[in-house]
Amino acid sequence: MTAVTRTTVAAPATGSGPSPDAGGRRLPRTLHPVAWWVWALALATAVSRTNNPLLLFLVLAVLGYVVSARRTEAPWARGFKYYLYLALTVVAIRVVFRAVFATGITPRDHFLFSLPHIPTPHWYAGIRIGGPVSLEAVLSAATDGLRLACMLCCIGAANTLANPKRALRVLPGALYELGVAVTVAISVAPQLVQSVQRVARARKLRAGRTRGMRALRGIVVPVLEDALERSLRLAAAMDSRGYGRAGTATRRSRRITGALMLLGMCGLCAGAYGLLDATAPAFLGLPAMGLGAVLCVAGLRLGGRRVTRTTYRPDPWRLPEWAVAGSGVLSAILLFSNLGYDPAQLNSTFYPLTWPGLPLVPTAAILLAGTAGVVAPPPGPVQRGDAS
Repeated sequence: MTAVTRTTVAAPATGSGPSPDAGGRRLPRTLHPVAWWVWALALATAVSRTNNPLLLFLVLAVLGYVVSARRTEAPWARGFKYYLYLALTVVAIRVVFRAVFATGITPRDHFLFSLPHIPTPHWYAGIRIGGPVSLEAVLSAATDGLRLACMLCCIGAANTLANPKRALRVLPGALYELGVAVTVAISVAPQLVQSVQRVARARKLRAGRTRGMRALRGIVVPVLEDALERSLRLAAAMDSRGYGRAGTATRRSRRITGALMLLGMCGLCAGAYGLLDATAPAFLGLPAMGLGAVLCVAGLRLGGRRVTRTTYRPDPWRLPEWAVAGSGVLSAILLFSNLGYDPAQLNSTFYPLTWPGLPLVPTAAILLAGTAGVVAPPPGPVQRGDAS
């Protein structure tokens, strides 16, 4: 009699949970993309509350730490330094505009230099082109530009840390086509950077010119050809998967969906106006915003019925996701609550010129957002489908 041996085949690991190994360490996995976006948008909201340069530099340090600690090796995860270049450009443009369109200086200001003054007609009163530039004006412009630069870096951190293809899974069905277009647009810049780097390495191996206009001409053509090939392959892949197909929604259903979304957006706009304007009627505040949100949700639900999607290995929302999103949201709440510190410490003054202070509670709030680099699980290896 022959014995039959039953073999149990273990299910393949999905990589969706931070299951500890034999040593008690967390296994690498990909954090839910919405958690990174909530964290980044909350931190950008906190940045909008202050123009203290010390706090803004602390936000940049926190962003740099979290990105370096939890980014993957995917193409989109290599573009944070370009957001830093864009941030420096924003600060420089802000300073140049403030210096060119100077408003004059007072005897108490610190004189730096003087630009040629261009007289303006009488109907252009209030705008001064050129003239003396003070240190206070330059520092004020640099601080304003730094605040906008920090917001851009927050968005850049979200694009660097969150997988755009995985973020597409959690969009409502009504916004799926728009999400596909946004995902493709986000993936264009990293792919172009990767193409330029690959062509530059190939030219070095062939002993070609790597600098100057001749090198630029030799790089642009292969990069454009590579971009065209990528677009054709992407179009063929999307067509084979059914993207762009007409849905089953009737004309009546599309009209109802459009009306609900339009009325919902009007309600949100009226609610935002009512909250910002203290003299507006009471029903234009939270009631209008709540009604607009309900109408938008109803429109999204109705429009999503015509889209049938299946999700393979959905991303879970577990304790690390709550910790990452909560650290960013709590940081924004602390900076808007004005508890435990003087709100004037969030806004530095340059007239007269004084050294900005570093309030304890806002500093702790920003450092709290930096704990996302610790509580988030280490990134796992990028799969081929996600990196393409």
